[in-house]
Amino acid sequence: MASSGMARKIDSLGRIVLPAEMRKQLDIGVGDLVDISVEGRHFVLEKVEQHCVFCGAAEGLREHQTKLICAPCVKELSLPSGD
Repeated sequence: MASSGMARKIDSLGRIVLPAEMRKQLDIGVGDLVDISVEGRHFVLEKVEQHCVFCGAAEGLREHQTKLICAPCVKELSLPSGD
């Protein structure tokens, strides 16, 4: 992994500030969820996309096997196919 050249101190509560340039580059805004994981000796931060995987809606979401699906798409998926 290449260094960004932007070192940050961790405060007494374990928090860091993500540089504005990086947040802008990754389209991370106030209130967005970020998933934090560990790979080897590295932290990995990923923005959690909060929209339906099928239609992109952001309202009425339900989680199914780590994916978000809106209520109308759930209803459509549960309808008989008519074959």
